[in-house]
Amino acid sequence: MGLRFGSFELRPRERRLLAHGETVALGARAFDVLLALAERTNRVVSKNELLDLAWPGLVVEENNLTVQISALRKVLGAAAIATVTGRGYRLALAGENEASGGPTQPSSTTVSPAPSLGKPRSIQNLVRLQRRLAVIVHADVVGWSRLVERDAPNAIQAWKSTRTELIEDSLSAYGGHPLELTPERALLEFGSVVEAVSWSLDLLAALGKRRGASASQTLHMRIGICVDDAIVDDGKLVGDGTIMAADIHQIAGHDEVLVTESVRDFAAHKLPVRFEAIGERILRRSARTVALYRVSAQVEPALERRAVARAMPGRLASLAVLPLASDGPVANAYFGDGLSEELIASLSLNRALLVIAHSSTWRFRGQQFDLRDVAAELGVRYLVTGTVRRAGNALRIGVALIEAERTNRVIWQEHYDGSDDDVFGFQARISASIAAAIDPQVQQAEIERVRRSPTDSFGAYDCMLRALAGIYQFGTAEFSSAGAMLQRAVQTDPDYAQAHAWLAWWYSLVAGEGSAPPQVEQRRLALDHAQRAVQLDPRDAWSLSVAGHLLTLFKKQHEQAIDLFDQALSINPNSAAAWARSATTLAYLGRSQESLERASRAIRLSPFDRHMFSFFTTCGNACLVAGRADEAVGWLGKALRLNPAFNGARRLQIAALVESGELLEAQDLARELMTADPDFSVQAFGSWYPLCPPYLDRLLHALRRAGLPD
Repeated sequence: MGLRFGSFELRPRERRLLAHGETVALGARAFDVLLALAERTNRVVSKNELLDLAWPGLVVEENNLTVQISALRKVLGAAAIATVTGRGYRLALAGENEASGGPTQPSSTTVSPAPSLGKPRSIQNLVRLQRRLAVIVHADVVGWSRLVERDAPNAIQAWKSTRTELIEDSLSAYGGHPLELTPERALLEFGSVVEAVSWSLDLLAALGKRRGASASQTLHMRIGICVDDAIVDDGKLVGDGTIMAADIHQIAGHDEVLVTESVRDFAAHKLPVRFEAIGERILRRSARTVALYRVSAQVEPALERRAVARAMPGRLASLAVLPLASDGPVANAYFGDGLSEELIASLSLNRALLVIAHSSTWRFRGQQFDLRDVAAELGVRYLVTGTVRRAGNALRIGVALIEAERTNRVIWQEHYDGSDDDVFGFQARISASIAAAIDPQVQQAEIERVRRSPTDSFGAYDCMLRALAGIYQFGTAEFSSAGAMLQRAVQTDPDYAQAHAWLAWWYSLVAGEGSAPPQVEQRRLALDHAQRAVQLDPRDAWSLSVAGHLLTLFKKQHEQAIDLFDQALSINPNSAAAWARSATTLAYLGRSQESLERASRAIRLSPFDRHMFSFFTTCGNACLVAGRADEAVGWLGKALRLNPAFNGARRLQIAALVESGELLEAQDLARELMTADPDFSVQAFGSWYPLCPPYLDRLLHALRRAGLPD
């Protein structure tokens, strides 16, 4: 079998390149790159695809590809390989096969060309290839390099047992066989779509059981499945089908199976599974647009309401973390690489963000690009960039959040100092801090973006953002409009978990800012929407935090609420909301020191949070419970300066001033409260406020001393 282009002939089986019949010296990698380009002359071949084809199963620097392209141009001519900016490379020489009338060399590997059937002539049309329809499964271990860096022996042992006991020993029973099997690339073929889906779900379930049974078993996997035409080359399965499966699995989250529409059609009604549409996606390397579905095991009817409904891309702010650059020796780059992976993992825990996988951003490492081009190629609105500087054992990390879709505007930037004495601990601390700081910055930027957009037509996500712009402007038309917008959001998209959680939060603010006991209807709506949010997405830390808060506020079920907060923190340890809301519940219980520690953690994690006034209020409440009235006055004063209309802080500040001996100032503030809430009475307030005895009695006594009506 020979491939001709210009005056050159490529013989894949002999691994030879001929020019005018004479053998041309060519390195093995350069040959593989040329073969990949020659077999795909009808399209641009991306850099990622070339790296995968020429260095299969290996992670290599992109400059290795650049070196091979340069070597090929020296042999073929400078114009032989065209660079398509932002996409990849294309072989620019005309191609023909050995039977086309040009000069040929006798070769026992030459075969007759396949009939053209009227299609445009190309190298692939002119050679007969063995093809078959294949069910292809692509999977990998999430964050493998990070696991090895942290604890290589346990990570390697966990993968070894997973490979032998859960993968290799089970494949034959499902009619599958491995094409390539490493922790970073598990490429498998199955004879049946049904068996491929069954095996994938069973594997993830078995991994979940192992993680629950042993702390050392920490592996998570992600899986993509497609049915596509595949090329059989020397017994190996190659071509667009394998590339497409790899692209799909990179879109999947931790412990998820994503499949194409054709897989769903084959398996539907044949398995007790659910197929959840996540919309169309453009696959990067195969350059195809496909409809994808998330697969989950069918649950029992009584438990069906617990099924996860992950946020759709249209409901999320999209973000990519570019590899952090090192301004020192190349040997220092490992720290930036590790921090980039840590940061992506931390940000991915936030269900309000769509974060691009590390494997898709790796190729931008060490390169200079226009950030708007990068954002467009990755399909994101925001980019995180940064640098790592080292002096001796001292490290300085600089990070910036950029709105790259249109303006290239720096939204937020910060630097962090530490030492390489505890490299992995420093990485983990910094990534958690950055991830928590980025969340409110992105949310505020999204709110500003929606404010500038037309109001005549917008979806559930935009409705929610418009609501957040006014949700803390108590007693104003904007606050009322926020409730209306959130109601519209859940009507537009009933399965939008975060919209339900924010609507529940809004109802809690309506109730908490009033003096009368929350009305039955308010309580019911708040609890219903909070419960619905958790049902739709039980892995959303914000939804769990809201549900816990409402159990405390409306049902005084403090211990049950703490269980929900702890669940939220086990899912996302960087959730400032979960730390702060749990701190509030602990303050109600009188556990002041624990409350202050958790509230302080929230403040450190998210120093620019829109909820900061409530964080300060919780600190004030904890100090008041502990009998430290002077400290309470300081915290509550900060809360009121951030949000002067917040009655929740004003009521506590009145009591704190009384207990600190500032009676006249407390009376002045009491008059302000009565102006804002003329119907306030101490007895009505005490009937619903969730502070536990004897702390509630002290609070009510102080409010009466300030002159508030009983």
